[in-house]
Parts: sequence; structure tokens; C-alpha cells
Amino acid sequence: MRAGPIAMRLFIANKNYSSWSLRPWVLMRTLDIPFDAVPVRFGATNNHAAFRRFAPNGAVPCLHDGDAVVWDSLGIVEYLAERHPGVWPAEAAARAWARCATAEMHAGFSALRNRCGMNCGLRIALGSMPDDLARDIARIDELWREGLDRFGGPWLAGPAFTAVDAFYAPVAFRMQSFGLELGDAAMAYAARLRALPAMTEWYQAALAEPDREPGHEAEARASGTITDDLRTIAV
Repeated sequence: MRAGPIAMRLFIANKNYSSWSLRPWVLMRTLDIPFDAVPVRFGATNNHAAFRRFAPNGAVPCLHDGDAVVWDSLGIVEYLAERHPGVWPAEAAARAWARCATAEMHAGFSALRNRCGMNCGLRIALGSMPDDLARDIARIDELWREGLDRFGGPWLAGPAFTAVDAFYAPVAFRMQSFGLELGDAAMAYAARLRALPAMTEWYQAALAEPDREPGHEAEARASGTITDDLRTIAV
């Protein structure tokens, strides 16, 4: 039986696929912000109607804190920042840079999202490298190098893991799944992300999920050649 105040509830979808769910989950886990995760599986049809039961926009993630319902990953981060230290960097210049880089990820990188969807358990050889995908990868490499150089690392905006790192955490899994190559500093940063205890926990849980969502699986097959599947056998 839980003692004390009721924990916040974070509604998330399948860990193997849901990059948007990963962002607030890994942030809250790494910063030791108490919450209960409420998993809701992606469905082959009518996700929106099912997810509307807990989220006004019919999407994940969605945070419930008592009577407060906070949707969208960026909205959740800003809500948490008003209540918990460490969500954004303390230093003003680092905080401004982190907010801009987070907003860029939230709104951009459509080629990377569409062509390299998150599927933690698969290894996929891309069939080609279209110009728009190459531009997205180059921009991420540039952005990561800028943050690491400017603020001294080991995280993007300085010595502490913050929301900007959480927003780029799914990229580290995409790099692993699709064999994406960035510069040395960016590759080392991605490895640090994947080595975080919370990221390791998420990844192992993703591999153990038995269900397969047809839409995400078709998206992976369309991206290139699947060379390995490390997941638990589907049931």
C-alpha cells in the first residue's frame, strides 16, 4: 500500500515503438521524480478513440497529477520544470540553448522520424540515404557537437542530464537500430545515453514485449532490410 501523496501517473505506449513516451519517462526516471507508468498498447485501429479516455489529444504520453491532466511531451516537461529542480539547466545560456534544441526536436527531423521509426529490438540496413534524411542526421551531429563543446559535457547542456537529453534519447536507439553514423563526439554521446540505467531498463523491457503492432512493423520493413530481431518471440 502506497504511503503519502498519490504519485503522478504517466500514460505511455509500447516501449519498443513509442519515442514520445520515452522522453518524459526517461527524464522522470533519471531525475528521481516519483510516478507510476500506465502502459497502454498501440492498436491496429482506432488508437485515437482509445487514448482519448485518458488524453484530450488522443495520444501518448499523457501525465495525470491529481486533477491536472497534462498532454504532449513538451507540455509535460514544462509542467515538471515548475515543480521539480533539474529539468532544465540552471545556467541561463545553457537553459536557453537546451530549450531551443528541445523545441527543434519536438517540431522537426521529420525525415528521421518517418524513415527511421523507433523499433528498439530490430536491426535494419537502410535501403538508401535520401537527401532529407542525410540533412537530419547532419543537423543532429552538428547540434550535439555544439552543445557538448559549448557547455563542456558529458550531457548536451552541461554536467547534468536534463530535458534536452531526454528529447534526443530516442535518437540513440534509432542510431543503434539503423546503424546511423555520426561524428566521434556524437557517437560517444549516444553511447552514454544508451548506458543510462533508465535507458537500459527501457530497452530491456522493449525487447521483452511480446506484442507486435502491424503499422509499426510495416514501417520498419519499408525502411530497409531487417538483419536481426532481438525481441522476445511474439505471442
